[in-house]
Amino acid sequence: MCLGVPAQIVEIQSDWGAIADVDGNQVPISVALLPDVKVGDYVLIHAGFAMELIDGQIARETRQLLEELKELRSDG
Repeated sequence: MCLGVPAQIVEIQSDWGAIADVDGNQVPISVALLPDVKVGDYVLIHAGFAMELIDGQIARETRQLLEELKELRSDG
């Protein structure tokens, strides 16, 4: 199973690079698959690549669900 992690683009760099905010962490990613991405856009990241543009509300809901899963896992 593959999991895309929601993130917000905070900086666009040269050569298809970008910095994305993933739950407060700044991570370098590639936006080569999404050439029209802009600062402020929300994306799904998989294996260091922005794979899909997503709505901000969906990004927040997905983060919340991931946090709930993490809590369930730590309870066991």
